[in-house]
Order: sequence, then C-alpha cells, then structure tokens
Amino acid sequence: MTETAAASGLDVAELRGAVAGPVLLPGDDGFAAETAPFNLNNPLSPAVAVGVTGAADVRAAVRFAARHGLPVAVRGGGHQVVREAHGAVLINTARMDGVRIDAANRTARIEAGVRWGAVVAEAAQHGLAPMNGSAPTVGAVGYILGGGQSPIFGRSLGYAADHVRRIEVVTADGEGHDVTATSEPDLFWALLGGKGNFGVVTAIEVELFAVTEFYGGGVYFPGASMKDVLRIWSTWAPTLPEQATTSFAVQRLPALDAFPEPLRGAFVLHVRFAYLGGAEEGERLFAPIRAAATPIIDDVRMRPYTENAMIHLDPPEPVPYFDRTTTLREFSPGVLDTLWDFAGPDTNNPLLSIEVRLLGGAFDQEPAVPNSVASRGVPYVMFAFGVGGSGQADLLRGWLERMVQTFAPWAVDDRRMVNFLSKDEAVTPEQVRRAYGAERYDRLAAIKGRVDPGNMFRLNHNIQPL
Repeated sequence: MTETAAASGLDVAELRGAVAGPVLLPGDDGFAAETAPFNLNNPLSPAVAVGVTGAADVRAAVRFAARHGLPVAVRGGGHQVVREAHGAVLINTARMDGVRIDAANRTARIEAGVRWGAVVAEAAQHGLAPMNGSAPTVGAVGYILGGGQSPIFGRSLGYAADHVRRIEVVTADGEGHDVTATSEPDLFWALLGGKGNFGVVTAIEVELFAVTEFYGGGVYFPGASMKDVLRIWSTWAPTLPEQATTSFAVQRLPALDAFPEPLRGAFVLHVRFAYLGGAEEGERLFAPIRAAATPIIDDVRMRPYTENAMIHLDPPEPVPYFDRTTTLREFSPGVLDTLWDFAGPDTNNPLLSIEVRLLGGAFDQEPAVPNSVASRGVPYVMFAFGVGGSGQADLLRGWLERMVQTFAPWAVDDRRMVNFLSKDEAVTPEQVRRAYGAERYDRLAAIKGRVDPGNMFRLNHNIQPL
C-alpha cells in the first residue's frame, strides 16, 4: 500500500487527545498556515500536520506515525524542504520557541522552532553571540544539524555543529534521548551533520562567544566592474586571516521599493566581508577591494553583532525560488573567465543571485569532538537561485543545471555542504552517498540502521539504513 493510501481516512482523535498543540487534516482551518514553507515553490501536503508545543507532543506524534506506518517530516525554519511530505505526519516545531541563556557557562539551550534572530537577540543581552548563519529567519536547529556555516565565526571557529554540548532528540521508537558525546557518541556524531535523518531534535545546547561587535557588511559594485573586482578578490581572499570571512554574489536585482534606488533593477556585484577585530585593521584588510572599482553603495563598517544580517541581506519574507549548489576547489582565472561568460553583463542569465563563499581556515579542521559534517576541505561553496513560480520552473532549473555543469571541472565531487542542497540535488541514494563521501555515509547508514531501521525519517536527503 502506498503512503498516501495508508494515510487516507486517518483517525486522529487519539492523537488530538495526546497533543497540546493543533492536529490538523487537509481542509481544516489553519492547515495551510501550519504547512507553509519559506520557499513558496516547495508546498507541503502531509496527511496530518501536528503543531507541537514540546517534547511530549513530539513523542506522541512519532508514536502515532509508527503505529500507522507513516513517515515523519519536520518543519522547522522551513527554508530547506526536500520532499512534499505526501502522506506523512508533518511536525511543525514553530511553537517550541524557547531560548535559555546560561551566561556564566556561555551556552544557549535552543528549542526546535527557534529562528536565529531570536537567539542573537537573547545572547546579545549578555554580551554574547551564537554561530548563526546569514539569515535571521533560518531555523537554528536545522542549520546546526546540517553543519552550520557562519559568515562571521566560521573561518576562525569552524562549523556551528563543532560547538554543540547536548542534543535532545526523539527517535523513531518515540523515545526521548538526552544525547552528548559521552552518553551516546555514535548518535551524537551522526546527528551533527546527518541533518534530520535520525530523529526529531527538540532542543540543542550550544556554545556562545564573547563578541558584541564586528567590522563588516557589504559593498555593491556595478556589474560591469565584476571582472576587475573579482580579479582582486581571487588573490586577496585566500590571504585573509582566519578572523576574516568573505563572499560575493553576482546579482540581477528586481525593481522593488525594498531596495535603495541605485539598486532597483540593477545588475551588481555584492562583495561581503566580516572581521572579528577593530575598525582600523578591518579597513586595512578590506582596502584592496574598496580600491578595485567605484562602488554604488559601501556599507562595510563597525557594527553591533545584532546587525550580522546586514552582511548578506538575505530575503526576509517567503518567496518562490529555485536553487542549486556546487563546490569549487579553486577560484582561479579560469573560473573567473567562466563566471564572466556565464553571468556577465552581456549574458541573458535570469538568475537573481550567484554566490561564492570562501571557506578554509577552521572549516577544514576536525573539531575536538568529531561529527559527521561532510564539507571539510572544500575551499569554496557556490550557490545560486532564481525567483519565479511554476511558469518559470523550466527556465530557472535549466540555468541552474547549466551552472552546475559549467563549473563541474572545478567541483569537489565527494563532499557537499548539506544545508545548501536543494530538493533537485542528491535525489538518488548514490548521489546522497557521494555528497557525504563513501566512508562517512557508510558509518551514517549503519547508525541509521540501529536507530531508525524502518527509515521513518526519509523525507530528506535520505541516508538509508543498513
């Protein structure tokens, strides 16, 4: 029997009695809001949506799924949706929004539905900062489980997953576990990098850092100057100290009032920079980029850590988009020439943004407590997206596939950044295995065989149980 057929006619009365939050079926008031993703092109259509309020609700939902032989999907921040969740039990963690700061020990306990903006705000009240990502609307827990690449801390401290103390998780048997590197070392290793393949994480305890400000932001250059600027960037970026991080994005911006007038409908190069140090040294480090061309807008300066979102300026509201990612082992003259031919001013490239992030530094180092993050040793990650609905799907997906193929000669084939994988990537078991690397994947699959032998958590870039 198919999952959809098995899910039809579900009797959810018992589940409603066991869960404090809403339990909704298709057609119920609130079902659409409960299942709404950030990417409007990735709708969710589960058999039942459960708005959990705590770990007890999660346990009840997982046990219900086990009794009915249904898969479980989790809606956290909602940025990364891999499958449509047809016939599944969808657990929406948005109501689990607690953040508890332990200033003395410099840690935060973050519940499953918390977005990074809330953690940044709470930590800042104590003069502390988390290893959050570029967008404050991203779910903190999902980001960490996929590794977590901070645009400020990453090159000096590694991945966010490297700084986790404790994970509270409900596994496929409906039992809760308080997982540390000593209590359940295999599961701890697998959860941190294995994304949502091993259970529903209800809370996570992470380290915080005594940082209240940084030197950074972004500079917009005319797109026609991109080759001149990126010629400098290509030799400048690898020389930066580990306390500095940079990326760039070739962008064709829409003509929206949300952008300052000079950027509306403009073709631009957005160079981002962050430095964990003072203004004087930050200005010295960034000077070669400032001198590369005349900027449209220069917003690189000392700023409070609470303004970290000003580095990337990711879209704050849900939008319909298609995206793909790849890796680069170098940003050489050949790569730059290829990028110019692919996305330069004389092309008809429709993608809104093509981004390259410098990694290296501590991103390449194994942490004191090992985890399964797959992308160590990748020098650059390349990510692109195009905004548009179903009517533009073929066009945008075609250009995204063309991007992956165009830069394939420079790709690192056996490691990927899991958090950047779209629903169009790693869609077969062999492709998922290649994304993790064979040895790492085989260990993950063996652990999956012990904690989720029925593959309940399969609506993801799936690690199949051995």
